[in-house]
Amino acid sequence: MTDDDRSPPRRRAQRADASQRRRAILDAALEVFAESGFASARMQDVAARAGVAKGTLYLYFEDKAALFEGLVREAVDPVLGTMEARLADFEGSTRDFLRLLFAHFISEAVHSPRRHIVRLMIGEGERFPELAAFYHREVVARGLNLLRAVNERALARGEITSDAGARFPQLLIAPLLIAVLWEGMFQRIDPLASEDMLAAHVEILLRGLGWTEGEGGPA
Repeated sequence: MTDDDRSPPRRRAQRADASQRRRAILDAALEVFAESGFASARMQDVAARAGVAKGTLYLYFEDKAALFEGLVREAVDPVLGTMEARLADFEGSTRDFLRLLFAHFISEAVHSPRRHIVRLMIGEGERFPELAAFYHREVVARGLNLLRAVNERALARGEITSDAGARFPQLLIAPLLIAVLWEGMFQRIDPLASEDMLAAHVEILLRGLGWTEGEGGPA
């Protein structure tokens, strides 16, 4: 029996209400940041969108920066944490893992409201260096480390001959950023098949890294 099981029903209900309220605040914050940008977003607008009093909002997040940080932390595990865990026990080829990784990113970032966080950092990160440093630590550094690990795994398995991907994992990220930006700015004008683009990226990338032809290698 867990502590929650032993808690009075009223206390469990209060915890559930607090969790739902926090979720509503974060959802509202993402909408407000997406519409107004970080600089122009106002805490009272987030509170109104979430259906809570402004004072209630400050019980959860002390200021706008803390609200943004909470939003990033909430978003990062479904995107990066899931794939970090998958890599640890993945038995397939690196080609298969990269396909899985990019498909997951398309689903959980490009085709998700989470893409607004990436767009916001691209647009305003330079103006808010403390937020940029936080985002780099919580998201970018983790993403780069994951991609380095993928490349090092491929080298260790003899699947590739170049360590360029391990030295410059940013090369792997570039098409992902293009997919995010395209989705928000140009998708309705000039639709991009992001899944197909990233599948092509995997093939180009592996050939560039010296993929050893054979089972699972590029055709």
